Amino acid sequence: MIATQISPLPAGTPAPLRLRTVWQRHGGLLLILAPALIYFAVFHYAPMVGLILAFKKFISSQGIFGSDWVGLDNFRELFGNPQFRTALGNTFLISALRLLFGFFAPILLALMLNELRHLWFKKLVQTVTYIPYLLSWVILGGIFLLMFSATGPINQAIAQFRGSPVSFLSNDFWFLFLLIVTGVWHSVGYGAVIYLAALAGISPELYEAATVDGANRWHQVRHITLPSLAPTIVVLLILNLGHIMNAGFDQIYNLYNPVVYGVSDIVDTYALRLLVQLEFGLSTATDLIKSVIGFLLLISANAIARRATNGEQGIF
Repeated sequence: MIATQISPLPAGTPAPLRLRTVWQRHGGLLLILAPALIYFAVFHYAPMVGLILAFKKFISSQGIFGSDWVGLDNFRELFGNPQFRTALGNTFLISALRLLFGFFAPILLALMLNELRHLWFKKLVQTVTYIPYLLSWVILGGIFLLMFSATGPINQAIAQFRGSPVSFLSNDFWFLFLLIVTGVWHSVGYGAVIYLAALAGISPELYEAATVDGANRWHQVRHITLPSLAPTIVVLLILNLGHIMNAGFDQIYNLYNPVVYGVSDIVDTYALRLLVQLEFGLSTATDLIKSVIGFLLLISANAIARRATNGEQGIF
């Protein structure tokens, strides 16, 4: 086999010539990549200009650039506000509970589906668990509000067994319980698809060799399946830690009420209320704090993963 290699340009090549050469060599690939680059430039990078609002006292008549600079005053006001500190604590608490119960649920479901030998039943279970992910929380929120209300079918069923009605939507503990359970139910099927794809890449010869050596199903899962899933698990764990400040705005916004603000008010809902009150500087500062914390968690998680695995695992 004859390998072709593109020779690099000399160090002193003028920039216009370099650009023309790159276009000649990779023009087709650049055209394919152009829509994605335009999308990120317009909807992700251009709006970042608005971050300067976090350091200004915004006045609509003066515009973003004409408003007065206030430095870090918006951040001082936020951290001095008990409501913001509560929202920040709730965000960490809800995200930690989601990570604790929601991260491992798709792995367990994928492992169980992988062990099924009846293909029709495997496809049925996978479809049933995946369908909730296709439904919007606007729809699901209305359904759950009806089901778990004081006069809803869940409390009616409890009453049939001589039980006392449960305040799912007005009790702090039960509201958190409802958030986590419905959140796991909503996303577990989608998460399992990723792990099933990783499981499909494991060589069947490994299982055959293990069977010849006398390994049972549990030994095969422990010594073949889980080690093969480790890279996928590490990458997804790092990404989840990077999104730990996203505590599930869509779900919470469609389910919560002022009675449970003490445990359900998160950074996103707090920023939305500031935006409704036309506090653009404070709202932008809130989102900037959220982004910085998420970025630091992502970098830290990746560094820990690479250090713990001698550089073998990580996303960068």
